Amino acid sequence: MTALPAGAHVEHHGPGRPASREIDWPAIAQVAPVLAATSQRYLDQLALSLRPASVVSADGILRRFAGYLTANHPEINGLVDVQRQHIEGFKRYLPTRPGKNGRPPLSEQTIRMALGTLRTFFERVSEWDYPDAPRRVLIFNGDLPTPDDPLPKFLSDVDAAKLMRAAADADPVRRLVIEMLARTGLRVGEFCALTADAVTKIKGRYWLRVPLGKLHNDRYVPLHPQLVELLDEHRASRDDDIDRLVIWNGGPMSRHQISRILKRIAKVAGIGHVHPHQLRHTLATQAINRGMSLEAIAAMLGHKTLRMTLVYARVADQTVADAYDAVSDQVDALYSKPTGLRTNGNGSAGMTGLVDEYHHTMLGNGYCNRPPQLDCQFESICESCAYYTTDKSFDPVLQAQRDHAAQRDQHHRVDLFEMLLDRNQRTYQ
Repeated sequence: MTALPAGAHVEHHGPGRPASREIDWPAIAQVAPVLAATSQRYLDQLALSLRPASVVSADGILRRFAGYLTANHPEINGLVDVQRQHIEGFKRYLPTRPGKNGRPPLSEQTIRMALGTLRTFFERVSEWDYPDAPRRVLIFNGDLPTPDDPLPKFLSDVDAAKLMRAAADADPVRRLVIEMLARTGLRVGEFCALTADAVTKIKGRYWLRVPLGKLHNDRYVPLHPQLVELLDEHRASRDDDIDRLVIWNGGPMSRHQISRILKRIAKVAGIGHVHPHQLRHTLATQAINRGMSLEAIAAMLGHKTLRMTLVYARVADQTVADAYDAVSDQVDALYSKPTGLRTNGNGSAGMTGLVDEYHHTMLGNGYCNRPPQLDCQFESICESCAYYTTDKSFDPVLQAQRDHAAQRDQHHRVDLFEMLLDRNQRTYQ
């Protein structure tokens, strides 16, 4: 059995329960050289296609896994030696691993990301035909903790209005920051990266060009006229050559400065703590509640797929309420029929009126008491059916139906029965 090299930084917290710190690859290579080489080769490939931050994240997770193996299973030389039992042990270890600098243990979301990164690692080295690839599938969907799916946190219309009123009384730069985030839905990182020439005029209106960012796509966001005025005032007040659209205290803005500005304005507004990303969620929710299409919202926010945008359909409470109100009268009418489910007269004024006033429609052998608020796709279906026939012996009934419809201003039925009577007249004269 090969012992861990000096300086490997692996600590134990209980019998048989080691917890690896961020062991470095040279130390891992002394215990499991093939595993270290395979991991390094994989990470080199990731560096060619992913952003540096994504590669750093994958590197940390792979070193965490390798550190666990070298501490608990030093007999493992390469990835090909890893078995299902090692994965199960790593799963048990992750929730017990203490966080850095006294932080709490890893969250379920972090554990899910670690196991997902490992699974992708195993799959890729197999697909790429690495000689050290695992012999079989080692991580399955069921191994990953079920993720929480919370709704985005957004400001109510009342709180959003309070925030904007408070921003209007702030100094020009703070107001500009709040207005920009609230009216464009920018991510805070995108806002900080906007260059001095980000505003452009196309076909008579101003747009904000948002460069390549988190999802590797750039886009144009329409600018509210008030934002254009605020940006013009900010540009006129500057005397520098810093290539940023908005500056603060003589330099580019950082996400921490923006968070502090928003925190201060939210406190003045009396709405508690507000995170910059909440303004993005708020704009999307306001837009969908007021009829903006999902496709347009996705384009404005820079979403690659509608799946990312559909989450706002779940929080569009006003949209749901409007749709419900649109059918509630029809539902009330249904329940207020004499033979329906509710006849005690304790409903709304509209329902009470429907109980007393019925829309009698005369049929060949009776009446239909369907209230006018309820649509019926079968109305007059008999008379318009290709198999329907009549003759002059039915003229008295048809005339009675025509007169009954005329008394109730059912013009389409009047026309129908006039047509049938006229056809009988011409056919059987």
